[in-house]
Amino acid sequence: MKDKQTVSKNTPLDHPVLESIKNRWSPRVFANTPICEPDAKKILEAGRWAPSASNIQPWRIIWGIKGSATYDRIFNCLDEFNQSWAGNSQMLWINAFKKTMKTNDKENFHAHHDLGLFMGNVIHQANSMDIAVHQMAGVQFKKAHKEFHFTDDYHVTTAVAFGYFGGDPDVLPEDLKRQELNEMRERKSQEEFAFNGNFKN
Repeated sequence: MKDKQTVSKNTPLDHPVLESIKNRWSPRVFANTPICEPDAKKILEAGRWAPSASNIQPWRIIWGIKGSATYDRIFNCLDEFNQSWAGNSQMLWINAFKKTMKTNDKENFHAHHDLGLFMGNVIHQANSMDIAVHQMAGVQFKKAHKEFHFTDDYHVTTAVAFGYFGGDPDVLPEDLKRQELNEMRERKSQEEFAFNGNFKN
C-alpha cells in the first residue's frame, strides 16, 4: 500500500488546464513503495512515442531500480547536492542524446528539444500512475559518460528521480524540507514569455 501524499501544493492558475498538469510537481521525498520493472517499462514506452525531428529519436536512457547495481552507479554520478536527497527515490535515470543526425555528419540542433518532448510524455505517464518525477541538472556528465560507456556522439545531460508520491519530509536536510513543505507554487506570467507580435526582453 502506497504512503499517503504528505504535502499539498497550491497552483494559482490564470487559465484552466488539465488536472494532470495542474497537480504535477517535483518532490524530493517519496513513498517507500518500490517501482517494479513492468511499471518502469510502461513509463519508458510512453517516452518512446514522443515526437522527434525526422523521427531520429535521439534520446538514450540508462535506468535502474532501487536495489540494483545500475541504480547505485547512477547515484554515484549525481552531484553532492542531489545525493543528499535522491537516495530515497525508487528509480533513477541518466538521460543522454545523440548529437548528430542519422548520417553522423550534421549536428542535430533539435536533440535537446526532442529529449524534452520525451520527458514530457514520461512525466504525464508517471503521474497518471501516481509516480512523481524530479529531473536534475546536477549530474557529473563526464563521469556518467565514462561510467556507462557512451561514445563521443552522445552527450549526457540530466538525471531523473522517480518515486510514488508520499513519504516523510523529515528525512530531508532542513533547507530542502522547507522547500518541500512550501505550498505555493510560482511561475512567470504569460506576458513575460509569450508575445503576440515582437519579442520583448
